Amino acid sequence: MPEHLEVRLPDGVRLHVAATGPVDAEVTAILLHGWTLDGRSWHRQLADLRDRFGGRIRVVTYDARGHGRSSCMTLRTATLAQLGDDLAAVVDQIVPSGRIVLVGHSMGGMTVMEYAHRHPEHFAGRTAGLVFVSTTAEGHTHTAYGLSPRIARLIRLAETTGAGVLARCGAWRPPHALLRALRPSIRWMLFGDRCDPADIRLVTSAVAHASLRSIGGFRASIGAQHRLDTLAALGGLPAAALVGDRDRLTPPPCAESIAAALPTAELTVCPGAGHMLMMERPDDVNAAIAGVLHQVVAGRDAGTSGQRVGTSA
Repeated sequence: MPEHLEVRLPDGVRLHVAATGPVDAEVTAILLHGWTLDGRSWHRQLADLRDRFGGRIRVVTYDARGHGRSSCMTLRTATLAQLGDDLAAVVDQIVPSGRIVLVGHSMGGMTVMEYAHRHPEHFAGRTAGLVFVSTTAEGHTHTAYGLSPRIARLIRLAETTGAGVLARCGAWRPPHALLRALRPSIRWMLFGDRCDPADIRLVTSAVAHASLRSIGGFRASIGAQHRLDTLAALGGLPAAALVGDRDRLTPPPCAESIAAALPTAELTVCPGAGHMLMMERPDDVNAAIAGVLHQVVAGRDAGTSGQRVGTSA
């Protein structure tokens, strides 16, 4: 069973954290969820990591500020920059030692990039691997919702206008009746050719637990972020980037530009899949995370073995 923890941030926000595995593990995977979701979105990956690695690694998930079981925040802190700072705080408080592998879906991937941008020395000193799932380093540059440019512009205008209204609604949560009515739209926007009804229910439940301030407030910085230069400076970290070819929010050009900026990233394009790859294509996502973790663990073992040989000599 996961250990439930809490991170208290300087501005009073409390983050809900779930962790499994030994506290002193040499490698910890931190899984960061997407916008309006929560840590439950990784449930298939958590089960797979437990089966593959047992107690050899530590696995951490947490709900971003304003999401899930974490507390709400002031509107001015509903930014990716703040999420990058929050990640640094989670690393310091929950994973004080050892190397980390960061796995980010959508907004979670953008949070990882912001952490690398705002805390480069902290990032370099701790991070050993990266996995980007259905995310972008170019804001809404490539977001066309799978529609014509003209219609996409109209949708973006309506979306950003609505986001501004929601951002002023504070800690209120979306009404369940409204979310039930919007379920077909959620399915169209987030999923590809196939969708398990249980996944729609989980996503709808996550949105129901996100504050209206977070649903609306993060939209501006998500659309404006550009971090390809940050990725290009990260060097030779083991990495993977995955995307569905039916992703309406972060389509394949988003992952392709990440892979181009980060040449060590193995690019996987999943046919028929949409934005929720960890649910739609769990085997592909699980394999990518495990592949990066195996490289990191093998590197740690080789380094440790080398140190022992040197000491005994």
